[in-house]
Amino acid sequence: MNRTAVVTGGASGVGLAVAERLLDDGWYVALIDSDRAALAEAEDRLAGEEAVFLAADVTDEDEVAEAFDAAVDAHGLLSALVNCAGIRRETPFEETSAELFRQLLDINLVGTLVASQAALARMGEGLSIVNLASVSGLRANGGNAAYGASKAGVKLMSEVMALELAARGVRVNCVAAGLVETSPSAFDEDMERRRAWLAATPQRRAAEPGDIAAAVAYLLSEEAGFVTGHTLVVDGGFCVADLSRPD
Repeated sequence: MNRTAVVTGGASGVGLAVAERLLDDGWYVALIDSDRAALAEAEDRLAGEEAVFLAADVTDEDEVAEAFDAAVDAHGLLSALVNCAGIRRETPFEETSAELFRQLLDINLVGTLVASQAALARMGEGLSIVNLASVSGLRANGGNAAYGASKAGVKLMSEVMALELAARGVRVNCVAAGLVETSPSAFDEDMERRRAWLAATPQRRAAEPGDIAAAVAYLLSEEAGFVTGHTLVVDGGFCVADLSRPD
């Protein structure tokens, strides 16, 4: 069975970790990213692997179509798509501009839609899609009105996709990550905020990119063949933590 996977946002962070894990598991992988410099670095890092490196903005349907065509030309029809492309901005609600809100929705949510539709048009006998959601799309936390809304949209859209596409042999699931050690977020500059997040995480640590990649690998595997429409939470217990405050 041909196993060709596309990873959007695959040039760095969680996306790169996912690409590396899938290569280790024997997949052919196409890494798609809008950051050409990061793509070049990833290509150097993965030299000799069964991978292709393609530049595309996930919000641009024409660029995505060209990149997906190149992926199919290189390795054959698709068996998997992992939507890792996304951005995070932490801003108080009253300071969140409409422009910022639209930007996060466009990249995080519309980009997931565009890439998923491109994969469906180029799938083989079956297709497994894993979308990167977030705990910020599952529960409210300050500063994440825009980001949380975009990721909540990813979760619900994934559930609708799973419902509509199951008859075609398509599975669609999400991984909802907590704080990830390499996330490009406000935590990188705001250590007090990062400490507060970790204090609310029962395991008292951030995830490593490999933790997220392992969850993705499971959802793409045959062992998860009867799993669809599910959100696998990888957050060290953040979503179940007791955040009550003594008054």
